[in-house]
Amino acid sequence: MTDNNYKRADWIAASNIYEVNIRQYSAEGSFNAFAQALPRLKDMGVEMLWFMPIHPIGKINRKGVLGSYYSIRDFKGVNPEFGTAEDFKNLIKRAHALGMKVIMDWVANHAAWDNVWTTEHAEYFVRDTAGNFIPPYDWTDVIQIDHTNVAEQNAMIEAMRYWVTDFDIDGFRADLAHLTPLSFWKKARTNMEPLKPGLFWLAESEEISYHEVFDASFTWAWMHATEKFYKDQLPIDHLYEVLKKYDTDFPATAYRMYFTSNHDENTWNGTGVEKYGHMLKALAVFSCTWNGIPMIYSGEELPNEKRLQFFDKDMINWTGTCLLHDFYKTLLGLRKTNKALRAADPASATFYIHTEGGKNVLAYLRKNGADEVLVLLNLSNDTTAFTITDELVSGHFMQVFNKSTIYFNKPISLTMPPWDYLVFEKKG
Repeated sequence: MTDNNYKRADWIAASNIYEVNIRQYSAEGSFNAFAQALPRLKDMGVEMLWFMPIHPIGKINRKGVLGSYYSIRDFKGVNPEFGTAEDFKNLIKRAHALGMKVIMDWVANHAAWDNVWTTEHAEYFVRDTAGNFIPPYDWTDVIQIDHTNVAEQNAMIEAMRYWVTDFDIDGFRADLAHLTPLSFWKKARTNMEPLKPGLFWLAESEEISYHEVFDASFTWAWMHATEKFYKDQLPIDHLYEVLKKYDTDFPATAYRMYFTSNHDENTWNGTGVEKYGHMLKALAVFSCTWNGIPMIYSGEELPNEKRLQFFDKDMINWTGTCLLHDFYKTLLGLRKTNKALRAADPASATFYIHTEGGKNVLAYLRKNGADEVLVLLNLSNDTTAFTITDELVSGHFMQVFNKSTIYFNKPISLTMPPWDYLVFEKKG
C-alpha cells in the first residue's frame, strides 16, 4: 500500500498501458516516426505510453550493433538513434494533447561501463578489491551502482527530477525495482511528489513491500502460470491458486499489471502467439477485465508473431491492418466507461461465478453499484457446454463484441468453442 503522503491519481483505476519499443516500431526508429501512430493508438483506447529507456547507450562492452536500451550512458541524455531532446518533448506534448500519459523506463540498479559518472564519480559504483567496476550477475554490458552511496542516490533523483520538470513526464516504470533498495524509491517518490502530484509509479517486481512506494507491480507469477497451464494442459486450479495468492498476499489498494507480452518475453521467451497459442485472446480479455491494469506491447494489436531482436535493428512487420485493433478498442473502451472494471477500487468487487459442467470455464462478475461486467473464458481445447446457475447473474446483459443481448433470470445454458471468450455488460 502506498504511503499516506503519496497522492495516487484517480485516473489510474480505469487506465491501461502500451509499451513502446521505439527502435523496432518503424523503419526510422525515431520519436518523430512513432508520433505518426498516436492517432491510431488513441482510437484504440490507449491511455498511457510506457517508453523503454530513451537514454544514450553505452559503447564499451556493447552487445550487438546498437546495444541494450538498459545500458545507460547518461541519465539526462537522449539517444541520438531516436532523435533529439526536443523531438522527445514534442512527442510528449502531442501525446498529452490527445489525453495520453507518458511514463519513462528508469534503470536505477546499473549503468553502462562508459556512463558519464564513471569518470566524474567512480565512487557511485561497486568495485572489486583492485578498484575495477563489476557487472551485476552475468550482465556484461553494464556495471553495478553502489546503492549505499548517498551522493549517488541524490544524483539519480536529480536526474529523475529533470525529466519531470523539463519534459513533463507522468511517471516511471522502475526496471527490476527490487534490485534497488526500497529506501531509495521512498526517497525518490518523496522528492518527486511536490513537482507533479499524481505521478504514476510502476515496479517491475512482485515484492509486496514495494507497494509502500509503487502504485502498480508486475504479475510474473500469473504470466508463468498461464504459459505452463496452456503448454502442459494443467487443470484450471493451477490458475485459481495464483489468483488466490494475489488476493490474500497483496494489499487491496495495490494495482497489478497484467500482460501477455513485453520486450523481454517477446525476445527471450517467445511471442504471445508462441507462448499461449489459441488461448492468447482469452488471456488478453482477462488482462482487460480482471482487477488490474492491462498492458499491451508494441505490435500486439497486429498480432505480432515475430520475436524482435534486442540489440539490433529488427522492425515490427506492420501490415497496414491491425487485426486486433477493434478487439482492444472494445475492451479498453469498456474499461473506461464501466466502473465495475476499475482496478483496486473498494467499490468494485470481483465474484467467481459457479457453472455446472464448465470445469475449464473461468467465469467471473465484476460489480460496482449498478455497473456489472460478466466474463466467461473457455480455457480448454474442447467445445464446452455448461449452465450458469449463480443468482449473482441476473438481468439484461449485452455481449460487447457482437451487441447481442441475453436475459439472465433462471439457469442459462451456453456452449463455447475452444478457447472462446464472452464479455457481457449489464444494461438497465
